[in-house]
Formats: sequence, structure tokens, C-alpha cells
Amino acid sequence: MQKTKLSKKFYLSLVIFSLFGQIAWVVENMYFNVYISKEFSATSFQVALMVSLSAVVATISTLLIGALSDKLGKRKIFICSGYIIWGLSILCFALFTKDTLSKIVQDSLKIGIIGVTLVIIFDCIMTLFGSGANDACFNSWVTDSTDDTNRGGVEGINSMMPLIAILIVFGALASFAQEGKWPIMFIILAALTIFAGILGFFIIEEPKIEKKEDSHYFKDIFYGFKPTSIKKNYKLYLVLLIFAIFGIGVQIYMTFLVAYYEVSLPGKTGPLDTYVLIMAPAIIIAALFTFFYGKLYDRFGFIKTLIPSLLIMSLGLLILFIFDNVGEQIVMKFIGSMFMMSGYLGSTAIIQAGIRDLTPVKNVGLFQGIRIIAQVLIPMLIGPWLGAVALSGDFTYDEKVFAGGYSYPVNSNIFIASLIAIIITIIISILIHFFALKKEIQNVEKTK
Repeated sequence: MQKTKLSKKFYLSLVIFSLFGQIAWVVENMYFNVYISKEFSATSFQVALMVSLSAVVATISTLLIGALSDKLGKRKIFICSGYIIWGLSILCFALFTKDTLSKIVQDSLKIGIIGVTLVIIFDCIMTLFGSGANDACFNSWVTDSTDDTNRGGVEGINSMMPLIAILIVFGALASFAQEGKWPIMFIILAALTIFAGILGFFIIEEPKIEKKEDSHYFKDIFYGFKPTSIKKNYKLYLVLLIFAIFGIGVQIYMTFLVAYYEVSLPGKTGPLDTYVLIMAPAIIIAALFTFFYGKLYDRFGFIKTLIPSLLIMSLGLLILFIFDNVGEQIVMKFIGSMFMMSGYLGSTAIIQAGIRDLTPVKNVGLFQGIRIIAQVLIPMLIGPWLGAVALSGDFTYDEKVFAGGYSYPVNSNIFIASLIAIIITIIISILIHFFALKKEIQNVEKTK
């Protein structure tokens, strides 16, 4: 089959919206946890609550906006306007600091309670617009604009962006976080997101999708939950099940990853902490790996590319769990991070390419709600809580390490807990593969 060629504008739009969107999500999913902990002394369970509520809002937003964009046959307006409003909502966080709240409330305990509450509420508001623009419409736009001859390569690029975003955030914004200059970080982040939204009006090419004038909006919202939809697209739902279990494993450690690196590595080496110097090369290698690995999907298919990437991730998690002493085994922590990040991104690329291939082309937006349940809601409702449980107990390291302000212990237990979830993912993926293959054989026999 001849590969469908995509335009330069497509790739420019893909990179800008995927990258800028991921930069915003990286700050929310990784640095908001550090922010709320250091600025307002939030516990690990309050962090888990914030992540879980955000996941619920993301799911609702994706369900509503995904169905609406399908009904109207439009993606561009939702993506661009959504990014602009998303950026404006991020600006609100520049006001939420201890110094700002202390001018209104003098009691330090009340400042902590109010600060945690405001951050959680506005995180949900920000997610409402961000998920509608990115999870519902941008993801639908990528599916609309590609086909089964080029999705593996496109998904390889798309899946590189979270790690490149981490690299940018660590390299360009981490110093503001380390110095407690949170407003500057949020203002820069908001400006980038708004800029992407404005630019999108000029570079995004609206895909040709059929406008569903005769469809019923509220019925469309629940289309993916109908038994007939599940039966007709059972392979899609099996891959989404794999995505959900995989996502749980990722969220167990990802929620607390920055905190772990800060307490498990030596102190500052100039303007940036050692964890940045370790993560930067690991991220670059993982991004390059994902770019080339994603192309293997187009050649070898789903299961033959998923299992190796999950095994690579498992090896990285095991190394990070074993070599957990503070300030020691830096080389092994780098190697563990490299394998963990490479396997994580590679697996994400393969799973998302599989989902795009199995999503009915006439109902792309209708299935985004189901996808977000598997990708965001289930993992973020379960993973962070498992991570919080894994971290519960006495401080593992010298308490001097926590002088910077974490109100909960941070240790390598998150990696062994994540490893268990990834091993379960591997087992279920293999079982699902053989189940689907057996069902295909039975269907062929019935047609004879």
C-alpha cells in the first residue's frame, strides 16, 4: 500500500499544538504537584485528589466537546479558541502564592487550606478548556488527517512531544520553580498556549469530515457506551483496556517523579539541579527512540511492537527501584530513566496508533470520550492514589533533604508499584491478542 503524503502545514500544526499542549500538561501533571506541595504544604493524598478531579473534568469536557465537534463537522475553531481560553485560565495561577494570600489571610494554616482549595478548583477549570481543545478536538484532527499508511510515523512524532515538553520545562522553567518564582512560570506558560491558539487560525488545515446535521447531540455523547458500539468495535475497546492499565502504571510514578528526583539526587550544580542534568539526555534519547520506533508499527503491527517497548519500560522501572540511595549510583539512575522514558513513550506511540487505526472514520469525535476514559480518567483516578499509598509511611531519606518543603516521604516504592502494573499490562496484552486472533479465525470459519 502506498504511503499517503502529508503536507508541511500538517506537520507544523502537529508539532506546535502537540508540543505547546504537552508543555502545559507537563506543568500541570508534574509541577503542579510540586507547586501545591511546596507552596501550600499539600499532602500526597491531596495531590492525588487534585489529579483525580482533573481527570473527571477532562473526561466530561472531552465527551461533550468531542460529540459537538463531530456534529458540526469542525475541529479548527474548537482547537484554536480552546487553546486561547486555556492560556487565559493559566494566568490565574500567577495570583495563587503564599505571599499573595498572606495579604488577605494572616493565619498560615488557613493560607494552606485556601491555597490548596483554589489550586484544585482552578486546575479543574483549566482542564475543562484544555481537554476540550486538546484531548477532544486536536486528537480527532490528527485521526481525521491521517490514515493507516502513516499513523505510526505521525504517532511517533506526537508521542515524542511529552518528553520534549519535559525537557523544555526542566531546562527553561525549572529554575523559576526552584526559586519559588511561580508567577513567572505561569505567565510564560500562558503566553505560549495563547500564542499557539492564535497561530492555529493561520496554519491548521480543516480536515474534510461529514457534518452530522441529522444526529442527536445528547445521544452522540453516549454513543461509545452503547452495547452495539462496543460489539461492533470490540478490538478498539480491548486496546483501550490495555491503555487504561498501562496508564495506571504510568501515573503511579509520574505524579511524584519530579519530587523523587529532587530528593534522591545530589544538590545543585550551578543554576540547575542534578536531576535536570540526568533527565535532559535521557529525554533526548527517549524522544529519538520513539521517533524511529513508532515507524515500526506500520511495518510489524500492534502486538509485535507493544510488548518490546513495555519490556524496555519495565527494565527502567526495575533499575530505578534497585538503585535508590540518595546521591549514589547516578549513572544507573540515568540508565533507568532512559529505559523507563523510552519504553513509556514507545508504548504510548504504539497504543495510540492502534487506537487511531481502530476508530471508525465517520465517528472519530464520538469515540474521544471513551478514549479519554481509558487514557486519563481511569489512570488518574487509580494511579496517583496507588502512588500515594506506596509513598505512605516514614521518611525514607534524611529529613534534611526535605528542607525544601515536601510534606510527605518520597522514595523508589513508586517504581516497583508501577512495574507490577506494567507486567499486568504485558500479560493482558498477550491474552487479548490471542483472544482477538481466535475470534477472527472463528468469524472466518463461519463465513465459509
